[in-house]
Amino acid sequence: MKSVVIIPARYQSTRFEGKPLAKICGKPMIQWVYENSGKAEKIGHVVVATDDDRIAEVVWAFGGEAIMTSDQNRSGTDRVAEAAEKMGLSSKDIIVNVQGDQPLIDPRCLDDVVKPFSNDPETDMSTLAFKIVRKEEITNPKDVKVTFDQKGFALYFSRSPIPFGRDCPADSETYKHLGIYAYTRQYLDIFRNLPEGRLEQIEKLEQLRALEHGYKIKVVLTEFDSPEVDLAEDIERIEQILRCKFLGVRISDNGIF
Repeated sequence: MKSVVIIPARYQSTRFEGKPLAKICGKPMIQWVYENSGKAEKIGHVVVATDDDRIAEVVWAFGGEAIMTSDQNRSGTDRVAEAAEKMGLSSKDIIVNVQGDQPLIDPRCLDDVVKPFSNDPETDMSTLAFKIVRKEEITNPKDVKVTFDQKGFALYFSRSPIPFGRDCPADSETYKHLGIYAYTRQYLDIFRNLPEGRLEQIEKLEQLRALEHGYKIKVVLTEFDSPEVDLAEDIERIEQILRCKFLGVRISDNGIF
């Protein structure tokens, strides 16, 4: 059993075209994601899965590995599954799906997300959650929230605040879902062929498909946030965080770190 990171990346996007190639402190965003993923101790291989020559050429130029995939894939998960097939991964190999818009991904997160597969061989799928410290993320629908049971298995994912504190909403601990998944190759093939779920369709959250069909998702808590780049204006905040890290400054107000 081995663990590999596959980063799905596409050029076309209605909100931010060419996002993987956007420069962050002078370096393409996809390069930040690739290089940070490669620093994880438990990851042996990192690959970018794309359907666009421009992205592939940039990855090859900085010394990374890219696999060309079909432009007919419905989602990033389908793209990851196709890349895994082309790589000839075995059914028990662990695939970590890292979103290409998380340039600040901490490699220790990736080591954490694959741990459940060693602790419990029956694990099919795991993901990450971070305790929210920036209060605006609790109500922002772009920040997905997750609740989980006493054994750490996901109960629900939502764009709404969950759980909702009826009496003292501000005192509720709320966890943000970080869009990083790990699954066995065998389960990934099962997941991609499941029919779309009703809740998945309503919330527009692919991971709900697994819960709706009775599969468990292990939620791993991490100390490291991984802010996403959804729009071009998000890059300014990412660059601010990087500059502060370089200077050794820890920003606690607004929960940047």
